[in-house]
Amino acid sequence: MTSLLAEKDDDCVKKTTLYSAMAVCLLAGFLGGIIYSSLHPVVHSRDAVHEQRDAGAQSQSVASANSSQQAAMIVGLEKQAALHPEDVEVWVKLGNAYFDTNQAVKAIGAYTKYLALHPGNAGVLTDLGVMYRRAGQPDKAIECFDKAAAIDPLNVQARFNKGIVLMFDKNDKAAAIKEWEALVKQNPGAMAPGGKTVAQVLKEVKAGGK
Repeated sequence: MTSLLAEKDDDCVKKTTLYSAMAVCLLAGFLGGIIYSSLHPVVHSRDAVHEQRDAGAQSQSVASANSSQQAAMIVGLEKQAALHPEDVEVWVKLGNAYFDTNQAVKAIGAYTKYLALHPGNAGVLTDLGVMYRRAGQPDKAIECFDKAAAIDPLNVQARFNKGIVLMFDKNDKAAAIKEWEALVKQNPGAMAPGGKTVAQVLKEVKAGGK
């Protein structure tokens, strides 16, 4: 679900050079984790899009074509959703497409309709939480991550993301550490996005101060 160092996130609290670098790393990890979501069986554009952005002029034309394809796909999915509002798969595909194109509010609407028809999907709840955070609603994001973790206690992404929101949006480092400590206790080998274990991230956060 999300490597996306090109995205500027003004949520990071820059108090010291060390903490700033750590914040950027963690936040990039949070966004990077979106790529590795268990969802999106149809839409697989995230890795390709961001690799294209780094490849130069030729890749820009490819990215533009990809964007056109996404726009056309969204139009088609919107028509299907209007014609078949009880089709749960259409809603999740539409939510994924909005997710990929950074349309957080629309993604929230599509995922919410999916969950109304098919409640209890931890993966969709996790992505919904990401969209709520991107839409500037951290409390709703935490609520979604909590629901996902209640359904699937081993959902590392939801619990890790909750810590990110607690630290950077709620300015509650202690609560973030507590969340990650509980995750590590239950699953010592839990991996954070970006190749580090949650235990390593936790150690860096504790060493960084605030």
